[in-house]
Amino acid sequence: MFELLTEKFSGLVEKLKRAKRLDERTVEEALKDIRRALLEADVNVEVVQQFIKDLKGKLVDRELIKGLTAGETVVKLIYDEVLEVLGEHSPLQKPEKTPGVIMLVGLQGTGKTTTAGKLARLLKSKGYTVAVASTDVRRPAAMKQLCTLAQSIDVKCYADEDEKDAVKLAEKFVKQAENDGISYLILDTAGRLHIDEELMDELVLIKSRVHPVEVLYVADAMQGQDAINTAEVYHQKVGLTGVILTKLDGDAKGGIALSVRRVLGVPIKFIGTGEKIEDFQPFYPDRIAQRILGLGDIQSLIEKMQAAIDEDKAEEMAKRVMNAEFTLEDLKEQINMIRNLGPLENILKMIPGVGSKLKHLKVDEKKFIKIEAIINSMTPEERRNPQIINGSRKRRIARGSGTTIVDVNQVLKQYKEMKKLMKKMKKSGKMKLPFNLPM
Repeated sequence: MFELLTEKFSGLVEKLKRAKRLDERTVEEALKDIRRALLEADVNVEVVQQFIKDLKGKLVDRELIKGLTAGETVVKLIYDEVLEVLGEHSPLQKPEKTPGVIMLVGLQGTGKTTTAGKLARLLKSKGYTVAVASTDVRRPAAMKQLCTLAQSIDVKCYADEDEKDAVKLAEKFVKQAENDGISYLILDTAGRLHIDEELMDELVLIKSRVHPVEVLYVADAMQGQDAINTAEVYHQKVGLTGVILTKLDGDAKGGIALSVRRVLGVPIKFIGTGEKIEDFQPFYPDRIAQRILGLGDIQSLIEKMQAAIDEDKAEEMAKRVMNAEFTLEDLKEQINMIRNLGPLENILKMIPGVGSKLKHLKVDEKKFIKIEAIINSMTPEERRNPQIINGSRKRRIARGSGTTIVDVNQVLKQYKEMKKLMKKMKKSGKMKLPFNLPM
């Protein structure tokens, strides 16, 4: 996500930090690099031109911000301008009366149905009662797919395969949601491979009958400016209140995120960052601006850890670590915590000053699986007291885990080294570990 922009801007940030003063030459070189980076990232040309114009107006003859160097001043001003382009955080509108209807619109293949499930899960986690429904009467599997997804996250799903009128369906589902006391009803509307008048007329009619609090266009981030062009047509015909960007994790450029607000005049509300149903989050412009400039995203990292890690378990484990009572069972638990956070390289990229240096980093998740398999093949007593593991036990553990004795020895060696380090830290009085940071 944003790898291209982050790489370009991080290099620029490092160069500017070394600048002694904010002269015209330094500014022009910076603007040239920024323009090239934005265009390579597939940012809308008009957005790039306006961005450079606005930034130049702020940079030329600018006095240094108190306490900052020339380079740091430029970085701060670039950050502010990126934030200006991305817009402010725009939370979901709260309905005046329930249910608050959220219409998801867009072409086929952009991930509308999956997004409906992800959004439902997110709203449910915030304490709302949620239901989903599909008004796609042309694609037979649409309703079944959505209801299967709803069942997996335990939210209501309304369906009626006999009714072939999408507008009547929408009205019926809203009435059902009202009777059930639903806070938000997410309508997954029909899509097409391309825009046609019949679809637009149907969406306009549904909107006029159900009065949604949000009409959100679901855009595939990997389609770049094509997605923006299509969204413009939807906005003109139906009237959008926001955009959801899907597959942002697979888009190394990220130019669409910097184009939406300026081109459409509506905010990005949510982003999909992976295939799992939990890989979905509100769009926070300040965090995205930080990531684009290679400044990390600590807030998102903290939230991710809080969601993935059991706080009581982690605190109890931290106490054992600080008392040098760390067992192989604890090691296994730590690995589970790390894996619950998602791909490790993505987590490391959220740490300020680290992400830009990890462009080609690939963490071998199979190593975690191997360690878990080895520990699982041990008896409870062996996990608590690994010193009893002799040659015959190692052979049994290797067979049971599908590994080798060399692998078993390596895990035991690493565990011993960790224990030794913990004892040293405890003796020196430097054992101050935050309870919610695994390993």
